[in-house]
Amino acid sequence: MTHILITNDDGIHAPGLAHLWQAVADMADTTIVAPSGEKSGSGLSITWVKPLHLHQVPWQRGVAAWSLNGTPADCIKMGLKIVLGGKKPDLIVSGANKGSNSGRTVLYSGTVGGIIEGALKGIPGIAFSFCDHIVPPLEITGPIIQSIVRHTLEHALPPGTFFNVTFPLNTKEGTRGIRFAKQGLGYWTEAPEQRIHPDGLPYYWLGGKWSAFPEDPESDVALLEQGYVTCVPIHVSHLTDMAALQKHARLWEGVSSLS
Repeated sequence: MTHILITNDDGIHAPGLAHLWQAVADMADTTIVAPSGEKSGSGLSITWVKPLHLHQVPWQRGVAAWSLNGTPADCIKMGLKIVLGGKKPDLIVSGANKGSNSGRTVLYSGTVGGIIEGALKGIPGIAFSFCDHIVPPLEITGPIIQSIVRHTLEHALPPGTFFNVTFPLNTKEGTRGIRFAKQGLGYWTEAPEQRIHPDGLPYYWLGGKWSAFPEDPESDVALLEQGYVTCVPIHVSHLTDMAALQKHARLWEGVSSLS
């Protein structure tokens, strides 16, 4: 039986996590390891400076579900090593995140961070997010999630590659279908908001605002605006910019007496 490991960054009790589990529950055996609380924006960060605690959480159908006081990447590390005892699942899915992970926002996403942790270990994964902050109806999203999961299981991704899937705004009204896309350029930049503590000292909420760029019409950002569900293959295995490596190695050899 196919085995799927599920995580998120909104926490074990987030509606999006239950939504994602419901979409795949009849497709595979499932195990859930998710943060005990909100970990949005944690990216690929991991916990070094405090102990980690796993707690089993009651779940429907007696599914093994665990909360962890760490990040999504921690959840995958502990899920694989401790909960699953080193046995690799066939697939890791993460989400479904409230708020879009389109464009370069993907680099900040804890939802995506959990999937990257699995991809670095050679496990295929899919990160799901909604542009909407309210979970859309399962009868609309479920068949789409299932079709992407089924496609991923049937057609192996290259090692180190995962899918970043985003649902458009107003998914509750339906979508125009699924489009494979490029990751766009837009991202949420800082918009700090100053407030005053009762002791008179200022403090800040980092805040954020969308920073738009000219987008390729085949990017996730552009296609989401047209009402499509976007699926972007992202590769994290080989990080070297080979063109820059070759260029600067040649330049260095020409001018350096240290090489």
